[in-house]
Amino acid sequence: MWIVFSLLAALSAAIVVTLSKIGVKNVDSSVAFAVQSVLILVVAWGVVAWRGLLPTVAQIEGRTWGFLIAAGVITCLSSLFSFQALKLGQASQTSSFDKISLVFSIILAVVFLKEKVTWQLLVGAALMAGGAVLIAFSKPEAP
Repeated sequence: MWIVFSLLAALSAAIVVTLSKIGVKNVDSSVAFAVQSVLILVVAWGVVAWRGLLPTVAQIEGRTWGFLIAAGVITCLSSLFSFQALKLGQASQTSSFDKISLVFSIILAVVFLKEKVTWQLLVGAALMAGGAVLIAFSKPEAP
């Protein structure tokens, strides 16, 4: 099932990039992100409430809170950077270059989570990074 959810996340992300690019055309990128953030907040807490998980929030340990808060701050920064990139560049280029995060994720997972490195992982990451760079620096054709 993780593959299905990963593909749904990828499709959703592609739709978000497309809609966000249209949305930042006539609005400051940070304002556009703020609008989306409110909706994210409402939907996320709505899902928690709908699933009956509100009482579990009080059970989260302090160390876990720290990690979740840090991840939330970094998520906000990532989104702000992404929106600014979309404001300045083409969606296909900014979105592909953003995918170099895969390489960073692998490095961080190996260093901090002690995940195993295989030749397939290294070759796949190199191909993904190479493809992202190739797309990001491609010359768009004039319409």
